[in-house]
Amino acid sequence: MNAYLRIARSLFVVAALLVASPVFGAETTEAFAQSMTLSEIIQTGGWIMYVLGAMSVGGVALIVYFFIVLREEQVTPKAFTLELSRLVAEGNFEGARTACRSKPSPVSAVTLAALDYAEQTEQPEPGMVKEIIEGEGSRQSAMLQNQTHYLLDIGVIAPMIGLLGTVLGMLTAFNAVALDLARAKPIYLAQGVSQALVTTAAGLMVGIPAMIFYAYFRGRAGKLIARLETVSADLMTQMMKRKK
Repeated sequence: MNAYLRIARSLFVVAALLVASPVFGAETTEAFAQSMTLSEIIQTGGWIMYVLGAMSVGGVALIVYFFIVLREEQVTPKAFTLELSRLVAEGNFEGARTACRSKPSPVSAVTLAALDYAEQTEQPEPGMVKEIIEGEGSRQSAMLQNQTHYLLDIGVIAPMIGLLGTVLGMLTAFNAVALDLARAKPIYLAQGVSQALVTTAAGLMVGIPAMIFYAYFRGRAGKLIARLETVSADLMTQMMKRKK
């Protein structure tokens, strides 16, 4: 019973101090925020800040990687596609196969799968060729889409880690009062509340950009997949005409 009374009294004191803090601490808080350096902010947030820092570095690396990989020149290169279309139209399937192997890309993988089937069968069925192209195209599309999910994971997990820091900071503030009510001072509360606010802000600063870039790259991947499907359909049509 005494333990519950102490906790209730501690919470009351914390609430009273937080309510009264604007009366005497507004200017102090502003000055404190302006005087904090990056190292002090990291120190205030604790080990949570190192986790969020690693996630931010990983997020930036993924964004740079997607800007390089999710491009038309990497999925369906125009010059290569025209050359491949010419080789297929001429019936030079061996040359088309060599070209696909020399320049790996999603469109190369789809074309190579269809060429292998067409070469192994004297009378390839159009339905079977279409199924092979769609199957390999779906696999390549899934690889493009699944890569962007790593940014989604960072965007979801980072705010949760920041929330963990918020809980730990509030526990620090409450323990400062609960363990020794007589020594309850605003400075002990400020340390815990600062940790809570810093980690929350850091988690959002990592998560929000990750979600924004995930939405952007998801749309970009969708456009590239649509382009891949169009090119694959054209190559299939030319291949079947040549075989006939």
